[in-house]
Amino acid sequence: MSISSYIAIILSVILSFSCFSYGENKISLQEVVLIDDGGDMSQSVEKEEVQLPAYEIEEDEIYPVTEENGLDRIADPLEPVNRIVFHFNDKLYFWLLKPVATGYAAVLPEEIRMSVQNFFNNISAPVRIVNNLLQFKIKGAGNELLRFGINSTMGMLGLYDVARNELGMGINDEDFGQTLGVWGAGPGFFINWPFLGPSSLRDSVGYAGDYFLEPLNYLNPAVSRLAVKAGDGVNSASLSIGDYEGIKKDAIDPYSAFRDIYYQYRKSKIDR
Repeated sequence: MSISSYIAIILSVILSFSCFSYGENKISLQEVVLIDDGGDMSQSVEKEEVQLPAYEIEEDEIYPVTEENGLDRIADPLEPVNRIVFHFNDKLYFWLLKPVATGYAAVLPEEIRMSVQNFFNNISAPVRIVNNLLQFKIKGAGNELLRFGINSTMGMLGLYDVARNELGMGINDEDFGQTLGVWGAGPGFFINWPFLGPSSLRDSVGYAGDYFLEPLNYLNPAVSRLAVKAGDGVNSASLSIGDYEGIKKDAIDPYSAFRDIYYQYRKSKIDR
């Protein structure tokens, strides 16, 4: 194998893990609500087996804590480590993911990139169907099943979202992290994973569950699987260039802002 092949594999691995904020847990500027945190402006709204660091955590730290001003926050006992990871992911975004996504966007028109996104949304339907069923959202599961059938046929394997654009059938976006929340599991504590970005103990377990429902994870060989996931991440990022920067620019403490945005976003999806 040539050196260029090794480099391509390494980049595929990095990019495939770097797309977390542009896939299942994508948060756009339209979903951000600014909260006046006593003078501190903080934004708030709305995947592999992992092993947590061996930190001793008090019982009252594994549940969301409520500040004096009434703002619900997630416990963050690992904050020193999480901040280091946040800065690592931040550099990874600006030094690798954003330049690649910007170049990608310059080559492909937005219409084509939207079709690619539609394809990946369609192929991930099993995740949404199963989790709707697990939450006893029968109508949502049926909607997702119909969407998959319509878009896979009339929409040319999902490249065109016929169900949404022509029939008004929106996505019922559910994942196993949300399912655990509906079942009564608390978020646990905040975790900022390298490459993957913001998460919680519950959502980390949820990601592991969804991994087995995602058809792309059964692609072989592994290099092909990573390359496809990298392509999905770059494509999604190319449609969201500027969102991350916009949130970060207006935050006094970007780390706290993204942590609160993530928690409120996930909470809103479970409570809806």
